Amino acid sequence: MGLTSNKVLALAVLLAVLLFFGTIWLWPRLARRSWKAVTGRVGLLLATQLAIFASVGLAANQAFGFYATWADLFGQETSPGIVVDHDPAKGGSGPVKVVDTQTVSVPGGDRPVTGGQIQKIEVGGKESNIGSPAYVYLPPEYFQPQYRNRTFPAAVALTGYPGTAEALIKGLHYPQTAHRLASEGKMQPMILIMMRPTVAPPRDTECVDIPGGPQAETFFAKDLPDAISQHYRVGTKAQNWGVIGDSTGGYCALKLAVHHPDKYGAAVGLSAYYKAPIDVTTGDLFHGDEQLEREANLLWYLDHKPAPKTSLLVTSSKKGEDNYRDTLKFIDKVKAPTRVSSITLDSGGHNFNTWRREIPAALQWMSGRLNDN
Repeated sequence: MGLTSNKVLALAVLLAVLLFFGTIWLWPRLARRSWKAVTGRVGLLLATQLAIFASVGLAANQAFGFYATWADLFGQETSPGIVVDHDPAKGGSGPVKVVDTQTVSVPGGDRPVTGGQIQKIEVGGKESNIGSPAYVYLPPEYFQPQYRNRTFPAAVALTGYPGTAEALIKGLHYPQTAHRLASEGKMQPMILIMMRPTVAPPRDTECVDIPGGPQAETFFAKDLPDAISQHYRVGTKAQNWGVIGDSTGGYCALKLAVHHPDKYGAAVGLSAYYKAPIDVTTGDLFHGDEQLEREANLLWYLDHKPAPKTSLLVTSSKKGEDNYRDTLKFIDKVKAPTRVSSITLDSGGHNFNTWRREIPAALQWMSGRLNDN
């Protein structure tokens, strides 16, 4: 059973409950001062606490999507996932391979023409030589005969680090929200490409083209839009593409639009930061390349580079977010033709609950800045 399985969570909770009541039942028998009784009491207390801790941890992981598998949790997922099988130049079936499909958790979701469809795919990067899994939400209109010749705008949705792509579906409800807003006429039907920015796990690349290392920025700025446009009915212009993310994904989203306005016409940074950190999860991102490091600082970039022609939305909270002051600085540095908007909550932490409050307005905003041709 997988790490995110409801059965695993249920078994952990059941074990914790049984141990709790078992401790109460057996405690009088273990009240003596013998070493066996003391060992029994200690063992029961430790087992109960571990079971409770495991239950809380599994529930939190399901809610926030920190880890997708047991291997991911224990650091055994180390392969960079380089893909060559789907390179069109080598006779493959294309840079995108659909490996599974699932329904959308909405009314009528069992029928694609009513609920749309989620496809699990593998994307192969021709220039970056990086491969990554992703989930693609196709709106109901994609399957309806009257729209068979229509192209759709697309938005890349990115998690934070470490994050899981599944959390964008189960925790942040991107497909469900997009379906509801489109059915209410508040946004146009849009394709969502949901994935985590960690394309070279377990390393946090911060969407940087690391000298001598993973070319993460190239993957997101060039390979991903090209691959999706070849496989799905999505346009190839910047006005057809947006990117949205939270935390690390928010930083990546803003950076992709600022650095590559020819690829992304709009970007949303939910609780984003504006400078790539250097820590044990990132390793050395820049290898002494000072210009590369400066350009990864978005506040520096807006001061020293020509203003990109793109639209940006940033979010923060007056209480609960560490990025509030930097967000104000970022907004102040934006110059035309760049357009900037913001969502500022009175209070809200760096968590899924806050982002769920912001995503509907953010998707509506993005819909208004993209088109399908």
